[in-house]
Formats: sequence, structure tokens, C-alpha cells
Amino acid sequence: MDVLARLDTYQRRHRWAGLPLAVAYKFYDDQAAYLAALLTYYGFLALFPLLLFLVAVLSSVLNGNPEVQQALLNSALREFPVIGDQIVHNIRSFHGSPFAVAVGVAGSLYGALNVAQAAQHALNKIFAVPRHARPDPLRSRVKGLKFLSLLALGLCVTTVLSTAAESAVGLFGARLAVGVRVAAVIGAVLINAALLMASYRVLIRRRLPLRTTYGAALAGACAWQLVLWGGTYYVGHVLRGATATYGLFGIVLGLLAWLYLGALIYLVTAEITAVRWMRLWPRSLLSPFTDRVHLSAGDQRAYRSYATTESFKGFEKITVHFDPPPHADTREHPHADAGEHPHEDTGEHPDGDGRA
Repeated sequence: MDVLARLDTYQRRHRWAGLPLAVAYKFYDDQAAYLAALLTYYGFLALFPLLLFLVAVLSSVLNGNPEVQQALLNSALREFPVIGDQIVHNIRSFHGSPFAVAVGVAGSLYGALNVAQAAQHALNKIFAVPRHARPDPLRSRVKGLKFLSLLALGLCVTTVLSTAAESAVGLFGARLAVGVRVAAVIGAVLINAALLMASYRVLIRRRLPLRTTYGAALAGACAWQLVLWGGTYYVGHVLRGATATYGLFGIVLGLLAWLYLGALIYLVTAEITAVRWMRLWPRSLLSPFTDRVHLSAGDQRAYRSYATTESFKGFEKITVHFDPPPHADTREHPHADAGEHPHEDTGEHPDGDGRA
């Protein structure tokens, strides 16, 4: 116990150790892995019809410009390395088909709206928005449409950026190719980071300060770029030369894994932002494992927010009281509870939305 007490004291005093631990504990408390699975499920339903619809529309609009059409398709589908490569190689099978357009519209609308709803639910839970403060079903779907518009805008911007980079490489030659590609990657990372921050503003009923969001958003955008490269490697090296049956299962499983990783990155980025904004650290090292522990101020704020998040009505009053822990050894943290004695919840929240 002396070793655990020393580790606990150390991580409470050092931000580089205490902050990641608090993020991991909140990720577990919020059941974010299940929220990511929900995002993956609806994303899987929406992604292929959406790409089908995109290809059909581009095929119809740019029917007289096959070179421009192919360049745009290659650039757009590069953002979806697992399934995009298959669509590029089988584009003639649904070239401009009205049936593809109909299937794409219906499937994309159903799946995409539910992706937006799942993302909105996850973020509201992570940022402790009380249920009574969340938008009603109609307004939440309007917010979902705004969120989808952001994603579409981001895809268009990154597509134009990628197409311009490829054109610049062909124009200036191999000497500047590396510099142009590096600039394109940096631009894509910055755009994705801006999209992350914009999605928080659209989907969450909180006003988050920029200083608490940009660092995590930039890290999330870099992680997403690594996932894109990993998906490209997976298609080019694992699925190349695979049999039809293995290739089919490889595509489906690879797509699910790719979507799940993307959902995890999105939610972990949100968890980091929430922990910093709501000051949910440092946490007690043993708080998820036993009741025989002295809760830190971060623990108390976290458990208090979980309770107030479940209030369904604005006039519903919720109080949280922390009794002394049973049989806890006060010698383990003789200084940790200074100013952190058990008390009732004041209901205060960083933006004043809490209820006592």
C-alpha cells in the first residue's frame, strides 16, 4: 500500500501523469468504448451508400470531363482507404446509375442522421450536459444536419487540396514533389483539427474556450492522419492478391476497424477536452477499483457531474453527498484531502448549467 500511495501522490502532483490517468478513468466511466461502437455501426451503414451517391453524382455532373472526374474521385476516395480503393476499381459497375443514386440517398440519409445523433449523444454525455438542457428530437436533427454539412465541407476542402497537390507535383516535377505532399498533409491535418473544434461548437450545448480545445483537436487530427496511412498500407499490402472470399472479409473487417479507430479518436479527443475544461484531474489512483479511498477534488467533480447529467427536468433537484470512505487508512494521503472534505453538491459547473 505504501507503493500505491507514493504512486498516487506522484501522479497527483505531476500533470503529465495525472491528466492522462484522469482521461482514461473518465473514458471508462462514460463507457466511451460502447459509444464508439454505436458510432461505428451507424457509420458502417452510412459510408458505402454515401460514397456510392458521391460517385454517381460526380459521374453525372462531370460526364464530359473524364480526367477531372477521375482526379476528384481519386482525391475524395483517398480519405476512405479501405473501401475507396475498391470503389475506384469497380466504378463502371454503377457508373451514373439511377438505382445507385436512389440507394445512396436513402441509405446515406438514414445512416448519416443516426451518426450525427450518436455523436451528439456521446458528446453531451462526455461534457455532462443535463438531459433537460439537450435539444428536443427535432432540433437535435437540425444540429445533426449542420454536423453533416461540416463533414461534407471538410471532405470537399481536403479533396480540392489533394487534387491541387497532385496537380502541383505534375506541374513542378519530382524536385518539389516531397515539399508539396508534406504541405498537403499539414493542410489536411489543420483542416481536420478545425472540423473537430467546429463539431464541438455545433453539437454540444456548451461554449468551450479555444485554449481547451485546440491542443486535443490537433493531436486527434494527427492521429487520424496516421489511421489514414494505416488504412492505405492495409489495402496495398494485406488485401493485395487476396482471394475473393478472404478479400471480402478483409474489406468488411478492415472497414469496421478503420471506422472504430476513427470513432475512438473522436471520443478520446473529446474526453481530453472535457477533463481539461471541467478540471476533472487529478483523480485518485484507486477510485475506480474500491470504495476504500479518499476522493480527490477531481473525483468529486467527476462523480457529481455524472449525477447531474441524468436530470431530465429543469426543476428536478439533484444533490450529491460524499460520506467518509469505509475503513480507509487516513495515513495513505495525509495531505490529499485538505479542503476536500465530504460535502453536498453545490451544483456549480464551469458554465453555470448545473443544478443543485
